[in-house]
Amino acid sequence: MKIGIILGTRPEIIKLSSIIRVLEKLKSDKKLNDTYNNINNMNYFIIHTNQHYSENMDKIFFKELNLPAPNYNLNVGSGTHGEQTAKMLEGIEKILIKEKPNVVIVQGDTNTVLAGALASSKLKIKVAHVESGLRSYDRNMPEEINRVLTDHLSDYLFTPTEIAKKNLLKEGIEQEKIFVVGNTIVDATLQNIKIAEERDDIKNFIKTLSNGEEYFLLTLHRAENTDNKERLKNIIKAIGEIAKYHNNKIIFPIHPRTENRLKEYNLFDEIKNNKNIKIIEPVGYLEFLMLEKNARLILTDSGGVQEEACILKVPCITLRDNTERPETINAGSNILVGADKEKIINGVELMLKKERNWKNPFGDGNSGENIIKILLNQI
Repeated sequence: MKIGIILGTRPEIIKLSSIIRVLEKLKSDKKLNDTYNNINNMNYFIIHTNQHYSENMDKIFFKELNLPAPNYNLNVGSGTHGEQTAKMLEGIEKILIKEKPNVVIVQGDTNTVLAGALASSKLKIKVAHVESGLRSYDRNMPEEINRVLTDHLSDYLFTPTEIAKKNLLKEGIEQEKIFVVGNTIVDATLQNIKIAEERDDIKNFIKTLSNGEEYFLLTLHRAENTDNKERLKNIIKAIGEIAKYHNNKIIFPIHPRTENRLKEYNLFDEIKNNKNIKIIEPVGYLEFLMLEKNARLILTDSGGVQEEACILKVPCITLRDNTERPETINAGSNILVGADKEKIINGVELMLKKERNWKNPFGDGNSGENIIKILLNQI
């Protein structure tokens, strides 16, 4: 039995980390192996496309999460969607022909996911899509196209919730292919926040950054916001007013794309010169988890952060017009405000009054284990 794992971004590494940990145990633990349908000679390999072109940082990232290094690194880097996907297809196909896995696991909605699913499907290799069935119903988002195509190429669709399952059924995907398993982000968040909380260097980092005071956390990176001057301008205006009105520190780990656009649109100084906004370099995953956990409020356009905020019981404001995580809205942990200045400001007021008593809709933290059990019983 051989399983291939294809990933290319840090969110994918995070969300596949619990699956990788289960596979590591299966390789070496005979007793555990027996509980998984008596599968013998279990083996797996990891292909890292490196679509975010930060090989050195990713090496540190794998080490920080106590994960084995990838067996293959394609070093694809940046480029247009077509360029990236083509390079990935070529590299992934060669490796799959050599390795001959029984099944390939992909996660999420990136170009890596689509390339991995497409290469596998053409080689008649089974495809397992983790976090399938998410829909924003906005085809302007490249991620939405990747999600839909990957789901329709997949043989095993592991959805985080019943909502995601219903999305797939509406598109005509056979029910027997769909498994509701929760979201591996819960596994990763619960496992890794324990690691972070035991590290004095991370606790000191948070204390120094915040001066022991309450703070809001801001993340902003999606092209729909950063590449649209008016949207970005409105968001920055709103953030400035929120920082001033609440006299609250806003910690802003700035994405390189966002910094470049802010400078291009002459908006960077407006943020930089605000004494209540602290711009910092992107931080490691464990540091970021602790920043989330200790925040009074999170403002973001990230899908993963919406989920993590919900799991960590931190109110979230999503700077988008739609979300493929409607469960967070239904749970009451998150609201959509788009890029409208007044909606953002009013949203902050609303969520600051929010009781942190919502129920996490994404599962109990055993999704990775459940996924592997299902796969080994199916193949």
